[in-house]
Amino acid sequence: MMSEQYAGMAIGMFELESECACFVALDAAAKAADVRIQAVERNRLSAGACVKMRGSVSDVKAAMEAALHTAEPLSKIVSHTIIAAPSEDTETAIQMTIHK
Repeated sequence: MMSEQYAGMAIGMFELESECACFVALDAAAKAADVRIQAVERNRLSAGACVKMRGSVSDVKAAMEAALHTAEPLSKIVSHTIIAAPSEDTETAIQMTIHK
């Protein structure tokens, strides 16, 4: 079930090989655009982490650009994506992964 606080919001996700670099990148993202950081999930198999952020499509795109630009010299970018309009099933799956 989708959290009401994120209803109608796009989601941007990026994963880096360095958890520390994730915090630097998410700081840049939050300063670049009006996004909410939904979660930071540590990768249990590596030193990396995944950041999930929410906002309008344009804000998430701007935040993602800032995050990746900031992260590039600090860490390998494992993956990144933006989902403009997550389906209800996608929202359920995202909620299942947070705080695991």
